[in-house]
Amino acid sequence: MSKEILNFMKSHLGYTDDEMKMFMENPKNIEVLKRAPNLMNKTIVIEVVESHGCNSQHKVGDKFYFDGFGNLLTKLCPKRICISALGAAENLINAAGALMYAGQDPNEILFNRVGCPDIGLKCGGWGNIVMEIKVLDRKKD
Repeated sequence: MSKEILNFMKSHLGYTDDEMKMFMENPKNIEVLKRAPNLMNKTIVIEVVESHGCNSQHKVGDKFYFDGFGNLLTKLCPKRICISALGAAENLINAAGALMYAGQDPNEILFNRVGCPDIGLKCGGWGNIVMEIKVLDRKKD
């Protein structure tokens, strides 16, 4: 592991020397750092593919953007995002991340859709949205 990467991580995480030593003693952390460059070049997109009665006004075609590590890229997203939609998307984002860390194609997730927990008007709720995940190579600007 290069000193540059280690110094970046220490600064990024706000670790002391002792904490960085503890971090590096965990073999899983070393594996994650080795695979991190691949994730840095990915954008995770969660797109609304069905919507009816959504109180937050999410519509088909709305997209929520995340970096390869699962951080929401707020400047690219709608001004309002329902916390329930984000919560539902969490499992897809975690699955995509796990596949990327394992060197697999995250777009091969077979169950690549989730719905918000609102059960919709017909079942006693208000509305419902369905979202689908895609992982894209980050555009070089």
